[in-house]
Amino acid sequence: MRLIHYVLPLCLGTLALAGVKAPFPDPATDITAPAGEHKAVAVLAGGCFWGVEGVFDRVKGVSKVVSGFAGGEKSTAHYRVVTSGRTGHAESVEITYDPSQITYGQLLKVYFAVAHDPTELNRQGPDEGTQYRSAIFYANEDQKRVAEAYIQQLDAAKVFRHKIVTQVVPLNGFYAAEEYHQHFLDRNPDNAYIVYNDLPKLRALKKQLPELCKR
Repeated sequence: MRLIHYVLPLCLGTLALAGVKAPFPDPATDITAPAGEHKAVAVLAGGCFWGVEGVFDRVKGVSKVVSGFAGGEKSTAHYRVVTSGRTGHAESVEITYDPSQITYGQLLKVYFAVAHDPTELNRQGPDEGTQYRSAIFYANEDQKRVAEAYIQQLDAAKVFRHKIVTQVVPLNGFYAAEEYHQHFLDRNPDNAYIVYNDLPKLRALKKQLPELCKR
């Protein structure tokens, strides 16, 4: 079961919660898409996938977001097993995007700025356990290079009050979660967990990064 905690500070949004400096910096290192390339995939973990999926569904250049699991084996990629915290999986989202419209670095900017708090270790807001860890699952060396460079950049600039704990690890498989988890935020906008923990992220996206929002 998803824990329901009415934690008022979360309503302030991820930026305020983590004590982030504004405006949030662009990545100094990024990937330039080859001419004619219009499809790429990123896999990110940042706590409960409901809110992270909801954020990236609203980002320009993103055509599809799937909630699922990464970091463990296919045989244990089932929600009620993953909740044990013993499978190695992290709740994650698979983002399909057009690199001619938005870069991998810009996706990471959304990820760090509003999708979650990257300074929380093995938890996110009211949810605790390694399955809620902050992690970037890179598919290639370019993604690894950009992710590691951006973390170094943000830490060096002391953008967050505390040091970033996000893991940068190879993607060895992504497994879609059960159907009832897909687009959970849009299907259940009045759910108490969504209202208190995830809708503030959508407001933060529009307020802090309007240039990266879908029109």
